[in-house]
Order: sequence, then C-alpha cells, then structure tokens
Amino acid sequence: MALYATQLECLLALWGIVILLVDAFSPVPNKRTLGYMAAGFVVVALLYSFILRPLDGTFFHGMYRFDAFALYFKRLFLLALAGVLVMAAEFSPLIESGHAGGVAGVAEFYALLMFCATGMLLIASVNDFILLFVSLELVTITFYVLASYLRRQVQSLEAGTKYLILGALSSGFTVYGIAYIFGTTGTTNFTTLNAQLATLNAPPSTAFTFGMLLVLTGLGFKIASVPFQIWVPDVYQGAPTPVTAFLAVGSKAAGFALLLRVLFAGLLPVQGSWAALLLVLASATLLYGNLGAIPQRNIKRLLGYSSIGHAGYMLMGVAAVNALGAGAVLFYLGQYAFTTLCAFLAIVAVTNATGSDEISSFSGLGKRSPILGLALFLAMMSLAGVPPLSGFFGKFQLFAAVIERAQTDWHYYVLAGIGAAAVIISLYFYLGVAKAIYIQEAEDPANAGPIPVTKPMRAALYVCMVAIIGLGIFQRPLVESAVKAAKIFQLN
Repeated sequence: MALYATQLECLLALWGIVILLVDAFSPVPNKRTLGYMAAGFVVVALLYSFILRPLDGTFFHGMYRFDAFALYFKRLFLLALAGVLVMAAEFSPLIESGHAGGVAGVAEFYALLMFCATGMLLIASVNDFILLFVSLELVTITFYVLASYLRRQVQSLEAGTKYLILGALSSGFTVYGIAYIFGTTGTTNFTTLNAQLATLNAPPSTAFTFGMLLVLTGLGFKIASVPFQIWVPDVYQGAPTPVTAFLAVGSKAAGFALLLRVLFAGLLPVQGSWAALLLVLASATLLYGNLGAIPQRNIKRLLGYSSIGHAGYMLMGVAAVNALGAGAVLFYLGQYAFTTLCAFLAIVAVTNATGSDEISSFSGLGKRSPILGLALFLAMMSLAGVPPLSGFFGKFQLFAAVIERAQTDWHYYVLAGIGAAAVIISLYFYLGVAKAIYIQEAEDPANAGPIPVTKPMRAALYVCMVAIIGLGIFQRPLVESAVKAAKIFQLN
C-alpha cells in the first residue's frame, strides 16, 4: 500500500532521470520536443491520478498520508508542472548553462523542474515535521538552482543569490522551531501533537509558542506573506520566466498545503495562540502586495507584488479557522493555478518575440496576437476578481468565510473591509495591463509585428482560458473536490 500511495512521486522522479539519460545517450536535436514529451507525460500522470483513491491511515511510521487533501494538491502540482514544462519548452532557446551552444543544459532544466515537483508531491502528504523539512528542502534547494539558471544574466544570478540567502534563513527558522516543538512535546508527528495539545488545561508553554512562531516564520517565507516577502519582486523579475511561474503557482500552493497541515492537523487545539496573528498578517499582506504593485512597470515584478496580495487573500481563509475557509483556500489555489499559468504562458510568448518583459512591450498585443491578448486580458481580470471569471468566485468564497467568522469575532469585519479595499486597489494595475493590450499602440515599430504561437502553447492557452471562464460559471466540480479535501481537518 505504501507503494500505491507514493507511485506519483516515484513516476515523476523516474521520468526526470529518464529525461537526463535520453539527452545524454540519444540527444534530441530539438530541445523543445523533449520539453513537450515531458509535459505530455505529466499530463498522462495527471489523468492517471483521477483513477487513484485516497487511503485511510498513515505510512512510513506515521509521517505520510494519502488522503483526499494530499490527492487534491498532487493533482494541482501536476497541473502546474505540465503548464510550466510547456513554457520551458518555448523558453528553451534562451536557456544557457555557461556553454556557447545556447541549448546546453535544457534537459537538465526540465529534469530539475520534475525533481522540484516531486518534492511538492511529498509536501502534499506531510504528516510529520521531519518529512516537512526534508520535502521542503528538496523543493527549495532545487529552486536555488532554477532561479539562477541563466547564469550569464546578472538579474538571474541576483535572483538566485537572494533566494538562496533568504531561503537558508527561513530554513534555519523552521528547523529551530521544530526543535523547540519536539523538545517541549516529545513528538514531531502532527496527529500525536494534536492529541497532546487537546488535553492541555492551560495555555501552551512559552518555549512551545516560540517554536510554533519560528515554524510559521519559515512557512511565511514560502507563501510570501508580510514580513517575509522581501525576496519576491526581485526573484520573480530575475528568474527565468518558467521558474517564476512555478514559484507563483507550485511553490505558493506547497506553502499553503504545509500551512494548512501544520495549523489544522497539528496545532488546531491552540488556535487561540495563532489565529489573531494570522488575521494581522493577512491584513498587512493584502495592503503591501496591492499597494506595492501600483508603480510597477515590469510585468513579472507586478505579478510578484500581485502574488503577495493573493497570499493575503488566502490567509483570510486560513485565519477564519472554519470549514468554509479551508475549502475556499483550496478552491482559490485551484483556480489561481489556471489563471497564473495563463498569464505566464502569454508572457513567455511575448518576451520570446520582443526580448522584453516591460509592460510597454505588451502594447497593442490584442492586434498583434489576438489569442495572447485575450489570454493575458482574461488572466488579469480573473486575478482582479471581475465576474463572471473564476477569480471572482474564489474571492467570494474567502470573503464568505471571513464574514461567517465575524459573527463571533468582530475583528474579522475589519479584515473583510481591508480585503475589499485591496480588491478595489488591484483594479488599477490590472486594468493598466488591459489598457496596454487593447488601447495602447506598440511604442517600438520593431515590436509591432505578429507574434507566432506554437500548437502546444495554443492548446495550453485554450485549456487555461476555458478553465478561467468555466470555473467562474460552473464551479461545482472544483468546489466539491475542495470541500472533500478540507473535510479531513474536521472543522466546523
């Protein structure tokens, strides 16, 4: 049964190794083909995952779970990986690894993405702080390499260095926090920890609370919440665009998967020690992300600040500490994956053609490439929460969860008000991108020509656009999946 529970991780890791061996012993002349093959395999694995059924109990000495929550996130990570691999295939001519060939290191880039996703699949099933740390480091260390992969570009090296320094610092916080929790409770298992804390007749000890705060600090770095968000704009701008997309979709989802597991599976009995803190962090993250995005003129940097703002929205659902909030966070992550992938697919195509990721280079995109213009426009409007797109319903659920909690704690009305203000603020910079797409004319005549879109890219864009519109109108399948996954926490 343990093999059944871990088969997706095994398949993904094995396929990453196969890609390296194929490139080493039978090189594919066109590296895009290899990327499309990798994406096709991941799509097959994603479809296969719908045959799998959750299992009761735990594996590997209680460290690993294969429940509905884990399966939901595994599918989300496979979806993100498939989209990112299509982007990486399109981006492959620009990938350098210090060699003169221009395509050297491309297969390694694909493999690193798959190994990183393997760590994410492990994260979905975490039920112990030890496995949490191991799987988190597998993801983080891989991102250190991926962020600085274009090592001839100063921006990429800067992005990798900043992510390395701050990531190592967050890992230090996490492991120290785990040590404090283990030292005060004698366990690192979430289920055992929850049972112990439920028997407490007094507030937890100072040492335990301190350890809990250190762990939350480490997780705050992964989800890019204030005050741990400093790395986001520079890393998003400097990293290769497919890596930026994977950070925005995969890494953020992994951070929230861990946050939900830790808080609701392990620390729920002491929610009085952390719920108020999350309320404050959600408010600060909402304001910082949306206000910081206003002056940005680089679209990847703008989406970096936007990502911080969306972490704030999802923290609203976590801070509500109710069943509606947990389900809303899972639904939001699902629709956010399609929306963000759609945006970055369009960005990769445009930057490949123009060599620039400044917002001005997207001027007149609606005329130069109607499909890219429409895809980026829909993504921006969904991120803004404009009905009837999926982002609107995602935000609606999160606000509903906060209002429900506000019936017993008036402070949550303040959080809802700050969230509403953040939505209004975000309309300004999202509509600015829409203005560039459909109203402004291209400033540089050299960038005014049509932009070619390959068939795999076109297919990926259609899937994302259908999902953005479809999940805004017919939400039931994803809502039911999210609610089923969130039920494992037995929240009210």
